[in-house]
Order: sequence, then C-alpha cells, then structure tokens
Amino acid sequence: MTSLVVVKLFHWIYQWRNPKTNGQLPPGSMGLPIIGETFEFMKPHDVLQFPTFIKERVLRYGPVFRTSLFGSKAIISMDIELNVEIAKANHVPGVTKSIARLFGQNNLFIQSKQSHKHVRNLTLQLLGTQCLKLKMVEDIDLLARTYMEEGVKNGRLDVKETSSKILIECLAKKVMGEMEPEAAKELALCWRCFPREWFQFSWNIPGTGVYRMMKARKRMMKLIKEMVLKKRASGEEFGEFFKIIFGEMEGGAEKMSVENAIEYIYTFFLIANETTPGNLAATVKLISDHPKVMQELQREHERIVHGKTNKEVGLTWEEYKSMTFTQMVISESLRITSTAPTVLRITDHDFQVGDYTIPAGWIFMGYANAHFNPEKYDDPLEFNPWRWKREDMGSILSKSYIPFGAGSRLCVGAEFAKLQMAIFIHHLFRYRWSMKKETIVLRRFMLMFPCGSHVQFSEDTKVDNSLCYQS
Repeated sequence: MTSLVVVKLFHWIYQWRNPKTNGQLPPGSMGLPIIGETFEFMKPHDVLQFPTFIKERVLRYGPVFRTSLFGSKAIISMDIELNVEIAKANHVPGVTKSIARLFGQNNLFIQSKQSHKHVRNLTLQLLGTQCLKLKMVEDIDLLARTYMEEGVKNGRLDVKETSSKILIECLAKKVMGEMEPEAAKELALCWRCFPREWFQFSWNIPGTGVYRMMKARKRMMKLIKEMVLKKRASGEEFGEFFKIIFGEMEGGAEKMSVENAIEYIYTFFLIANETTPGNLAATVKLISDHPKVMQELQREHERIVHGKTNKEVGLTWEEYKSMTFTQMVISESLRITSTAPTVLRITDHDFQVGDYTIPAGWIFMGYANAHFNPEKYDDPLEFNPWRWKREDMGSILSKSYIPFGAGSRLCVGAEFAKLQMAIFIHHLFRYRWSMKKETIVLRRFMLMFPCGSHVQFSEDTKVDNSLCYQS
C-alpha cells in the first residue's frame, strides 16, 4: 500500500513537471507541485531593474520560458514581437484565480471580447479626450490644489496616498454623484485595502490574503448597491457616468443590469486606484533624485503660472497640453518603471512559436523588454526625459513602448492617468519640496513603498508668492 502511494506521488510530480501538450513546450521548470516557482517570482526587487527571477531564467532558457505561478501554468516572454502578437490574437486577461475571485465571476472586464468591448466603449465616454478636456481638468486641478495646500500645512504628504484620494474623489463624483460623507469615507477605505493582496494563492480560508480580499469585496459591493438603489428609489441625481449606463435603452430595457453596473463600477475603481497613484509616486521619486530634471520642471511650471492673466482661474486644458517637459518626464518614468508584465493574457488556442507551442489555457506574461533595448534607447537604464524630445508625445503605443499594454486591452485610461500625474506635478512645483534619499521603490509584482512616499515641504515653502493661485 505504501509503495503504491509513493508510486502515485512520484507519477503526479512527474506529470506536474512535464505537462502534456499538443507540441513541444518552451524550456523552463514548473517548480514544486501547486506552489510552482511563486515564492522566487514574488521576491521584492528594485523597480528600475528586472527581477532576478526573470534575468536568471532568460540566461538559462532564453527569452521565452515556462513556469508555474499561484497554482497556474504560465509562459513568460521577453520577446516583444511575440508579446504584441499574443496581445492582438487573444482577448481574455491572464489573471490568477485569486484575482478572478476578486473581480467576480460575472465581471464584464474579464468575460468575452464583446462584453469587454461594451464596457470599454462606456469607459471612453468618461475618460475619452473630450470628457477629460471639458470636465476632468477642472475637478482634478481643484482636488490636487486642495490636498497640496493641506499637505503644506502639515509639512508633508504621502504622494501615493494623496493621489489615491484625488482619483477616488474625482471619479466617485463623476460616477456616483453626491454621496453621504460616511459612505464615501468607508468606500474610499475599502478601495485602498486591496492592492497589497492582489497576487496570492487562491485559497479562500480565514487568515489568508484572498479571504481578506473577498471580505472587503463583499463590503464594497454592498455599499455600492445600497447607494445605487437608494438613489434610484429617491430620485436623487446619479453621477454623469451612471446616467450613461442607465440611459442606454432599447424598447424600455436596460442594456446593463444594476448588478452588472455595480460589478463594473467596482472593478473600474479597483484597477484605477492601484495603477496611477503608484506610478505617480515612483515618478516623484525619480524627479527628486535628478536635480536637473527638477530645475527644468520648475522653469516649465513657473512659465505656466506667470502666463496667467487671471490668477484665480485654475489650470486649463491648453496649459496642460503645453507641459511638454512634464510629459517627457512622465513618459520616461513609465518606460523605466514598467518592469511588470504589460501583456497579460490567457491563450484561447495553441500558439506556435518557432519549434515551441504555447498551449491554450495557459497564462501568458509579456514583459516590456523593449523599454530597455539599447538599439532603441541610448543608456536604457538611465532616467533621461530629454530622450523624448524628438518623439511623438501623442503616441501611447508602439512595439518599443507599451507601458499601457497592447492589443484590444490597451488601457483606456492612459490619457486620464497622464493628466492626473501632470496636474499633481504642476501643483507640487508651486512649493519647495524634497523626498528623502531613504525612500525606496520596490516591486513585488505591484509597486511597493516600504517607507512610504512622503515629500517634505520646507518652512519657506512658497517658490514665489506671485506664482501661487488664489484660493
């Protein structure tokens, strides 16, 4: 009996390490059963470097290799041509089981190509250029200015946390309309609870990250549903975005149910809140470490404020578009901090790559290796915003620059993210500030700030009294 168990155990381990496929798998190791190579993959690393896990395996196996992460079989690729091809040919996002649970089984973002196209078109009505130009600039500008002044009074502020507050308040108003203060506060707290626990094993048992995520998710969904139903019953005004969702009528029937709308709003906020605040905090850290960049940004934002005829008027779209160097800084920061996979898919059919086969149903992780290609970027590890002087700043997608992903799931909020980052930087440079050298930016798949992302304001903080907007 014992020998039979041992034989079956070894057979199971063998099958785990040698998955059956219709062709030859790329080289690599599946690691330990269930656990795979997850712990090595998730070791924190410097945000400006590729993780040791990736570098070691590329040297050993080449630019495309297999592994197992979070109990799922995965292909990791540093081949930009393959990454773009997979992104265009496949539409299902490559998420772990824990993230699939977090998003929900009926989530329109991760269902069919058609459902994703529908919510993408809806999102464009909120985050498209025209809406940003007419409605978002003013709201973000006012929130950024308010929180910056509050930070100055306290002598410091945490960039990531402040950016998160700005983003949530701005989007919540557009989506939900006016909210009761307590409900808004609790919702904001829920949104900020998720990021640290995203990439986990999918065991939903007490004490695990997935269990905490699911508990917070349940609370968030309940809060959103209560607010939506209360507004509908009382006839209160929804935000503009809910009007768009519930205003799509055909023969009196809603195209999106209340349940689907709540799932959509929940995911929309969740994704937005994790990405932009971390990217902005990393950008401020890079600026702080490069005095010449700080000086050039100071000149640009002084010029914008000096050019105002009415100091009481907030930032305009035209002034935002005139921030040429700021846009160069943001593009350069996104280039060198995109050391996480920018293409995440589940392959829906077997895919041939030379002599190898990427099996259907596997997670595909494509890294932005092209961002560090010396043939495209001189001294690619150097933070050099001036390299973008000759580039088309309106372009957000090319084979050598994919911080917002590629294919049908190219991030629809790319321009919104850049807008928020630029406005925050503009108001930051109204004051004298610094970030401690000890501040570090790590990545454990998601960006991490172990010591926070605080900036300190000097006592004589105003750069020039004539440059400060009047509240």
